[in-house]
Amino acid sequence: MRIIRDSSRRVLRRHALRLMAAASLAGIMVATNGAPASAGDSDRHAGGGWTGGKDKPRVILMHDPELDDQNTLVRYLLYSNEFDTEGLVYSSSGVHWAGDGKGTLWFVPGREYTRFGLNLCPCTSWRWKPGERFIDDAVDIYAQVYPNLRQHAAGYPSPKELRSKIYTGNIEFDGDISKDTPGSNLVRKSLLDDRPGPVYLLTGAGQSTIARALKSIKDEYQDTPKWPAIYEKVSQKALIQSFGDQDGTYASYIGQNWPDIEFRQMATSIWGYGARNAVLPPDAKYLSAEWTKANVSDVGPFGSFYRVWGDGKQMVPGDIFDHFGFSGLTTEQLRAMGYVVWTPPREKGSWISEGDTSIFMNLLDNGLRGYVDASYGGWGGRGGSDIDPNGVSSSTYAASRWFGLVQQDFAARMRWTVTSRYAKANHAPTAKVAGQLDRTVSRGQTVLLAGLTSDPDRDKVTSTWWQYTDADTYPGAVAINQISRDQHQNTVKIRVPDDAAPGQTIHLILQATDDGSPALTSYQRVVLTVRN
Repeated sequence: MRIIRDSSRRVLRRHALRLMAAASLAGIMVATNGAPASAGDSDRHAGGGWTGGKDKPRVILMHDPELDDQNTLVRYLLYSNEFDTEGLVYSSSGVHWAGDGKGTLWFVPGREYTRFGLNLCPCTSWRWKPGERFIDDAVDIYAQVYPNLRQHAAGYPSPKELRSKIYTGNIEFDGDISKDTPGSNLVRKSLLDDRPGPVYLLTGAGQSTIARALKSIKDEYQDTPKWPAIYEKVSQKALIQSFGDQDGTYASYIGQNWPDIEFRQMATSIWGYGARNAVLPPDAKYLSAEWTKANVSDVGPFGSFYRVWGDGKQMVPGDIFDHFGFSGLTTEQLRAMGYVVWTPPREKGSWISEGDTSIFMNLLDNGLRGYVDASYGGWGGRGGSDIDPNGVSSSTYAASRWFGLVQQDFAARMRWTVTSRYAKANHAPTAKVAGQLDRTVSRGQTVLLAGLTSDPDRDKVTSTWWQYTDADTYPGAVAINQISRDQHQNTVKIRVPDDAAPGQTIHLILQATDDGSPALTSYQRVVLTVRN
């Protein structure tokens, strides 16, 4: 969900944030008269590098050592050329915390150690391996594949740069915001600096590191004349995209003390342990052992690092909640061994989870512009429900509708890691639209949309225009009339409905797919806003 409060400040803040995101991420110029601008105001780089504007999205990524965070981190690093990564931060959550090393006992009611008939805490730590270094390990692997990655796209940060961005956040205790840490100090510094544009605080863990940074800022400035300006600056700048509120600190501190910071709830079913209950039937193969082995597990050092069912690994030795490394055992057998089986065993080598991947997917430079507003939607889902193929309104479908194409893109990037020559791998096509991407239009106006497509590998490109009705605020469908189409261009026209109300929007998407292996897809979204 998206937390919104009915206040003039909130409305103004939301408008300002959208402009900041647009200016910083994609160089988007908001049209007021529908006049065309130069072709390709924003497009996907041939090969997958960020070309949306001079500034990549500023990102601080926070994870706990859950196996799905490890898998999410693999995918993030494969797309790290599209981000300005300011921090990779070890963080705690309700299910992982390190303790202070002093024997201090900790307990939060309702956590997993009190469920399933258990009574295992107060504890000195919970499911945190001594010397935990999964982020460092991932960056070490990145260093091995970096020479290949940089052959396929510009902008990949050096391993040295990424290593310098690893920080420890508030990991000692679940939800503890009592002290500053290197991670919280990084968040604080980024929010207070004078660089324009949003700072995306992406967390697949709890939000205690963020909460501590904000508390530190408030404690220093709230009784000074600078406080109103500092509050406004930080509220405008911070944008939290989180897989839930995994330690309760959003509810207990951030939401209460910083109500004007935008919080985008990015929790989805398709990326998590419940993916098999969310995947569309044609995309079920992307969870299978056969596909995962061919496209992930057997592909280089990142493939070996990526967690799959029955891989013989465990997050923490003796972790009774982690039975994923076993294969060939039934639920009953695992329970007899002392494991808490909260999800049934699956085929050896198949998908387990990448639960937190949605927190960054809408920032990718794929043309969907999902970062502009939570209601836009994209590969990471949407802040709302989409109508599924059965006519049912579903927040799950808002993310699962993209899953197959996203997995194809992931497979291509995995292949990049083991391919030293550009010509030996596939790269995404380019999708452009002539003119402005945001246009103000009148009721009854005919709008011409000229799409241009190309492919860096000279693959054949097939394109189509479609209306993303779920993202629209106009409640009806518009007729998309084909003018011309071939491999390199796709021109259509639409007529703005006479019953469209002032301020309503219509989202139209150019989708281009190549015939390479794996087939890759890019987009370009045009948003029409009806003139007042």
